[in-house]
Amino acid sequence: MAKASVLGAGAWGTALAMLLSDNGHEVTLWSPFAEQTEELRRTRKSAALGEVELPESLCFTSDLKEAAEGRELLVFATASVYTRGVAKEVKPFVKPGQLIVCVAKGIEDKSLLFQTDEVKQEIPDALVTCLSGPSHAEEVARRLPTTCVAGAEDSEVAAKVQQLFMNRVFRVYTSTDVRGIELGGAVKNVIALAAGIADGLGYGDNTKAALITRGIAETARLGVKIGANWETFAGLTGIGDLIVTCASMHSRNRRAGILIGQGKSMEEAMREVGQVVEGVYSAKAALALAEREQVEMPIVEVVNRVLFSGLSAAEAVQMLMERDPVAEWNHI
Repeated sequence: MAKASVLGAGAWGTALAMLLSDNGHEVTLWSPFAEQTEELRRTRKSAALGEVELPESLCFTSDLKEAAEGRELLVFATASVYTRGVAKEVKPFVKPGQLIVCVAKGIEDKSLLFQTDEVKQEIPDALVTCLSGPSHAEEVARRLPTTCVAGAEDSEVAAKVQQLFMNRVFRVYTSTDVRGIELGGAVKNVIALAAGIADGLGYGDNTKAALITRGIAETARLGVKIGANWETFAGLTGIGDLIVTCASMHSRNRRAGILIGQGKSMEEAMREVGQVVEGVYSAKAALALAEREQVEMPIVEVVNRVLFSGLSAAEAVQMLMERDPVAEWNHI
């Protein structure tokens, strides 16, 4: 069994720490906030996960050096906007060839880099991988059957991540298409905002289905352009993750979208959700990446206009419906 640390004690980081602990690994959960660490240690519960009991074997710390030194596995589970900062801070404490798994989903605003790229820039001699898929933390913590994909450019490294995480309720597949996995994870949050907006406007299942299918089409269009595999977007980290994020009230992106569709501003929606809404941060970067690659992404474009340019939710839907008629498949 491995010594592992999960960096980030939000819902997803805590659920993965529980999973790794269930698998018999020696696990430490790191939070930058001493108060949160003490509460986790004292109550053995996470406010983000409700009444789920944390394993007695799980350790907690706010000392990054203590969390990182001598670990066979480091899981980066902070919100995507903090990934680079955590990588910079942790670098002095990791050994060459350190196995790192990125589980946040997002595109860096100015550089347009994905999570694994950011970590590689800061810690060049690490083995940087990702884990993604349709996996609400609340359900993983309750040990409900879930499937994900471990992504690494080296298939043997992906298989090692698979071994560390997989158990009877958490099935892990492997892939070498890291670019496709990370793009799917980032853009699905933007599409989920659109799906939530449609819900907030009172639209139905037809609208949701259209946003999901056309959302995966424009994500795949961009993915193929940047070298990802089309098949990835038909899998767990593409259509699978998009379905669960657009359909569930566990999704903070969908919840924020519902509030926006009901007339609240982006800032008001984020405050009411009370957690980081990754799609807001990924929306600008996804659109900038599409513009750089000269790829049309109409849903991502109108979401940006709703979030940042004052376009009303109803006008956004109408803009999508009134676009020029095209064939489905030769435009994906």
